[in-house]
Order: sequence, then C-alpha cells, then structure tokens
Amino acid sequence: MAMSRRVLPDRLRQAAHRHLATGPRLIVARGTFASIDTAVRQAFTAETQMLLEEMRILAQTFQSISGHDALRVRLERVVSDSCRKFHVDCVDLRLLCTYCGSGVQWTRDEGRTIAEAEPGAVVFLKGRCAPNWREDDTLRHRSPPISVLPEGDRMRLLLTVDAADACGASADEPLVIAA
Repeated sequence: MAMSRRVLPDRLRQAAHRHLATGPRLIVARGTFASIDTAVRQAFTAETQMLLEEMRILAQTFQSISGHDALRVRLERVVSDSCRKFHVDCVDLRLLCTYCGSGVQWTRDEGRTIAEAEPGAVVFLKGRCAPNWREDDTLRHRSPPISVLPEGDRMRLLLTVDAADACGASADEPLVIAA
C-alpha cells in the first residue's frame, strides 16, 4: 500500500459535494484514457468540472504507475456498507480516493488495529494479481461501515481506478452512467 495524504482544495471539495447532490450515482468507464475521457464528459456539469479534471489526473497517474493501456474508472455514490469484510482484491493494483465521507480502512492484524484514509487521500493497493504477492505478508482493506453513522452522514463519493479487466469486468459495456 502507498498513500498520498492531501487536503482537497475547496473548489474540488465543492464539486464533489455538488456531484453527490445532483450527479449520477455511478459512472463506470472502460478503455483507453482518451476514450474514457471523451465518454464521461457528459456526466459532469460546469459545477462539477473540477471533479472531472481530478479524475483525469488520477487516471493518468495510475496509468503511468501501472503501465496498463486500458483502464476502468469508477466514480460511485456509496450509501451502504459495501465491501464490509477485510479482503484483498483480485487485481494487480488499485487506486482509491474518497472525496466525501469516510475513506478506505485497512489492517495488517485481522482487524485488531484498523487505520482509515482521510478524505482526499490517494491510496494505491496491491492485489492478489500483483507480481510476487504473498498471502502471509499482506494488508487487507474494506469500505468503512457507514450504516452506524447518523442518516445524513451515510454517503461517500469514491473514485476507483484499475485495469480495464479488473475483477473479471467485461469490455462489452465501455460506459455505464446510472442515475
């Protein structure tokens, strides 16, 4: 795992909150960076443009680090306890960034000690498909439990970037935008 902590600029934080309030709940795009960039533009408004710019930067960063030509970029409004168990993904590398709400949690000791990324932190996690991955020396992660929070706080905006075929994803649907 590698993490870059950062404080989100006010304009980006505002764009993320505006997207939560008015944007689609899910955007998933697969393909080359250029095809993803063209496809997802329609899901953003002038008020959320800064979030699109941020997604571009992080997708390009992931691509340069991972070496993948084709990517899957997913921006999702999370309103439940998804991925609530500590686990390792079936990917080689995954980028996670939570813009609103609680960040990804991780443990190295079966959950006795749990750490959590702050909103805005860019987290890179190695998965089971990473070269030289070993079961005995691994960090496990999960989505933070949000069902225990007050009702108004049970929402996250999460960006995930990984290889286009991550977790068995099909290239049959290069773009999904769900209200």
